[in-house]
Formats: sequence, C-alpha cells, structure tokens
Amino acid sequence: MKSKQPRKQRKAKYNAPLHIRHKFMTALLSEDLQGKYGKRNFPVRKGDTVRVMRGDDKGKAGKVRSVDLKKEKITLEGVVVARSDLSEVPRPIHPSNVVITKLELKDKLRELVLKR
Repeated sequence: MKSKQPRKQRKAKYNAPLHIRHKFMTALLSEDLQGKYGKRNFPVRKGDTVRVMRGDDKGKAGKVRSVDLKKEKITLEGVVVARSDLSEVPRPIHPSNVVITKLELKDKLRELVLKR
C-alpha cells in the first residue's frame, strides 16, 4: 500500500481485486508447521484444518468449509450459530482468529510456495 492515510488504506483494501484479497486471508501456522516449513503464516484454503483461537468458539477445531474473499471470512465445519427459528448456520470467522493445524496439499503449486 502506498499511502499512510487510514482512509486510503481502507479504500485500497475494499477495492482490491480478488487475487490480491487472497493475500489478506492468511492465518498463523501452528508451531510444528512453522518449524517444518520455515513460514509463520499462510493463506487459508478450503480443506485446511484450523483451530479457533479467539471469540466464542475458542478451542474448537474443524475443516475449512468455505473461504469468502468478498467478506474476508471463513466458515468451519462444526462451528455454527443458532438462529431464532432454531436452525443452525455456519458462523463466519476472520482468518486472523484461527491457527492452521493441517494443510491441504493436493495442489503442487501450494507445495512449491511452502518450499520457497
């Protein structure tokens, strides 16, 4: 980002194209993954296993069900909120509030990025 002004920082963030918004969706790697790959954080992807570190669902773990680049949120299997009609819907969580415990490495490009 070029500017120091918060107004322009926010504008650049909310108007960023999706391929750049993907970089905003990073979460910390667990300590064993940090030691294994030599990286501190990594973008979250559908299929990764994460543990919630902040909020009402602290301590819960599950697979990433979906990644929403527009709203900058992820949803996990097993982390739900009850509506007033007693139906359950997935609770959106910001990726900065989770730790990646297991990576989904079916993609060769993702493995190459980790080895860089």
